[in-house]
Amino acid sequence: MLSAFSALSACRRGAARLAAATLVSGLVAAGGVATAGTAVADETPQSPGGATATLGDLKTYGSAVIHDHGEDSWVSAGLFEMSVDDGGTLQTYCIDLHNPTQRDARYQETSWSGTSLSGNKDAGRIRWILRNSYPQVNDLTALAEKAGVGGLTEQDAAAGTQVAIWRYSDGADVDAADPKAEKLADYLQRNARDLPEPDASLTLTPAAVSGHPGERLGPVTVHTDADGVTVAPPADTAASGVKVVDGHGKPVTSAADGSRLFFDIPKDSADGSASLTVQASTSVPVGRAFASDSRSQTQILAGSSESTVSATATVDWAAKGAIPALTAEKNCADGGVDITAVNKGDEAFTFELMGVEHTIAAGAAQTMTVPLQEDQAYDFTISGPSGFAKRFKGVLDCRTQGGASDITTQTVGEPSPASIGGSGSGGSDLAKTGGSGATPVIAGVAIALVLVGGAAVLFVRRKQTPEQGPAQD
Repeated sequence: MLSAFSALSACRRGAARLAAATLVSGLVAAGGVATAGTAVADETPQSPGGATATLGDLKTYGSAVIHDHGEDSWVSAGLFEMSVDDGGTLQTYCIDLHNPTQRDARYQETSWSGTSLSGNKDAGRIRWILRNSYPQVNDLTALAEKAGVGGLTEQDAAAGTQVAIWRYSDGADVDAADPKAEKLADYLQRNARDLPEPDASLTLTPAAVSGHPGERLGPVTVHTDADGVTVAPPADTAASGVKVVDGHGKPVTSAADGSRLFFDIPKDSADGSASLTVQASTSVPVGRAFASDSRSQTQILAGSSESTVSATATVDWAAKGAIPALTAEKNCADGGVDITAVNKGDEAFTFELMGVEHTIAAGAAQTMTVPLQEDQAYDFTISGPSGFAKRFKGVLDCRTQGGASDITTQTVGEPSPASIGGSGSGGSDLAKTGGSGATPVIAGVAIALVLVGGAAVLFVRRKQTPEQGPAQD
C-alpha cells in the first residue's frame, strides 16, 4: 500500500432522486401539430433516441490509485446509478476519468461516435468487460475463480471492473487498491476482446422528414429491442387531420422493430409541422454510452432494469417552395456537429449557417460538418421559408482529457471529500470517479461559438453509416 497519496476533491450531486414511475407497456407515439408560420425555433434533437436519465451517486465501489507524472491520486471506483425518465434504473461505469461529475446531471443514450469512444480501438474490449464482469456476472464465486482470487465482494468486483475499463477508455495507469480487485482488473484487461457496438434501445430514422400535403411523408423506421409496440397518432388530429399510417395508408395501432411509419397529411392542410414521440419499455443494451451536454463525465451502461426509452421525429410540409428537413448529430471523428439537410420541395432551400450561405437544390440532400473545438458549446438556429426555424445546441465533448482550460467554467457549490464507508472500501477523502483536485465543477452555461481558426468553414460530404455486426460474447 502506498505511504502517501493526494486526495482528489469530489464532485458530488444532490441527494434527490427521481422515483421510479409505472413502466410504459409497449411503445406509444404522441406529438403536436403547429403551423410553420411561427417564428419560434424548434429545438431539434441531436440524439437518435433511447433512454434519458439523471445521474445518481456511486452505489457500489472500492478505491483505486491513479499514477500520473510521478504522483499517486486515490479515487473511488465503481458503479453509478441513474434514474430513467418515466421509470427505470441504470447502472453505469465511467469512461471519462479526468472529467468531474455534476450533481443532477442529465444524460442521454448515444452512439459511440458522439463520445470519446469514437476512434478508440479498444472500445469493443470495454464492452466485453461489461458483459463478462459485475454486475452482468453476479455469481461472484465463479468470477473470482476465473480471476484466480480467493473471493470477491461486490465492492471488489465493481472496483476491479472500473479499473479495467479505465485502462482501455482513458489509457490510464491505474491500479485497484484491494489486491483481489486488482487481480480481477488484470484478468479482465488480459482476456478482453473486441465486440461490436450495441444497437440503440430505440431509434427513429430519419429523425426528420418533409414533403407536400396530400402525401404520405416518410418513412420513419422504428428500431427497437422491445417485444411489441403500440402507436398513437399526433395530438390535435381532430383539428389537423394528420395521421400516422403504414405504407398502404392504413392507420397504425401497433408496430415492431423494422416497422415503417408515415405521416398522412390532408391535401388541404395549411403549411405546418408535427412531431412524433415514441416510447417503449425495454432493457437498454449493455455497452450503450451515455453523454451529458453539461460536461459531466461520460458513462457506459453496465446494467439496466426495464426502463422507459423514447425517440422523436418531426415532419414539415408546404404546398410549394422549399420544404426542408433538418437533423443534427455529434461527429467526434471529424471534430464537429453534422447538420443534414434534405429538401423535398420544388425550389432550392437557401440558408445561412455560421456566416456562410448554403443552397440545397430541390430534391437534394447534403451533410455539413460544423467544426468545433473540444469542450465548445454551440447554439445556433437555421431559418427557412414561412417562418421555418430549427435550433441546435449542445457541447462537443469528444476527448477524455484536454480542452478544459479553453472553456468558461463555473463552480457550483463547494466540492466535498467523499469518505469511503458503507458499500465502499479503502481510505478516506477519496473522490467520486473522474474528479480532479484542480478542476471545478463545469456548469452547462452558454459559450460563444468560436469557429476553428476563426474561419467559417463547413465540410460538405455524403454521410455514410457503417454496418454493425451481430453481438458476440
